[in-house]
Amino acid sequence: MMPTHIVAVGGIVENETGEILLVKTHHGGWVYPGGQVEVGENLIDALVREVKEESGIDIEVGHLIGTYSNTGVYKWYDEVTDVPTKVMFDFVCKPTGGVLSTSEETSESCWVKKDSVLEFITAPAIRTRYEVYLNYNGSVKYMEYVTKPQFEVKLDK
Repeated sequence: MMPTHIVAVGGIVENETGEILLVKTHHGGWVYPGGQVEVGENLIDALVREVKEESGIDIEVGHLIGTYSNTGVYKWYDEVTDVPTKVMFDFVCKPTGGVLSTSEETSESCWVKKDSVLEFITAPAIRTRYEVYLNYNGSVKYMEYVTKPQFEVKLDK
């Protein structure tokens, strides 16, 4: 059997005035934009596409700051389907154009001062990953965590 993983990317987009791009999702509340990598797509192209789709903003993808495994085993929203292990890659990005907008997945998008972002983000995993950005020291962070039944970091390197 072929292994099954969801590969996803996240973009922490910081503008020239030190504000971070956030989007409000229907299921997860406020987050920085990102999403799943599609078949035949590389990580950078996926991130550019997801940020544009969710926020209307065009970006240039910079350096990788974190790699994460969500190894929790739980059911999807339909309560039948098993959710595969997720591997996520977070990159620092710069905006290059576009206009703030929303999408089928997002109800709001906005720029928030870097030090106020945690007042918006409530999901523990996303908060933890954003804190990696705030504390970035030049080396890529690796973490394993589970989000269900509650958020728990299993490995932090």
